Amino acid sequence: MGRLIRDLHDALSSFTSPNEARWNGAIIPDKQDLICHNDLAPWNFVRGSSCSAFIDWDGVGPASRLWDLAYAIHGFVPLSPHSGLDDQMAATRLTALVNGYGLSDEQRSSLVQLLVPRIHSMYELLLNGHLHTVEPWAHLWREGHGEVWREDAAYTEERALLWSRSLY
Repeated sequence: MGRLIRDLHDALSSFTSPNEARWNGAIIPDKQDLICHNDLAPWNFVRGSSCSAFIDWDGVGPASRLWDLAYAIHGFVPLSPHSGLDDQMAATRLTALVNGYGLSDEQRSSLVQLLVPRIHSMYELLLNGHLHTVEPWAHLWREGHGEVWREDAAYTEERALLWSRSLY
């Protein structure tokens, strides 16, 4: 998965957006140096016998490779207390994904620092949607997704040292 995301980012790096482009960005990213999918997750990935594809491009827009990758890690590892993975297996899967992407040591450190803010940004999006009755975020909040994202952020923060150590 890391290699596939890297190939996607490398392909997107040559895209020049038109001056009049308007993006449907629901969350302000850390940086805006690449056009990214911004919702790379198992629920937006389709794998067939001869090809694979990311779907649901409604959130595409400027972000950074690491911001997009941090979101993908949350879903594909996954980083959640509800995943059924023990900490070591989650660390092993995180390392495999990052190794597949090919991050430098400096990028690995920056990535670990982005994991919690990126996961927490989804909690904030859902909370704000709920408070201001903005759909579909308010609906997702009512379904309990906000609490899941909050728990996932706390889980990830509690294990930040483990994630960092696993990547070196």
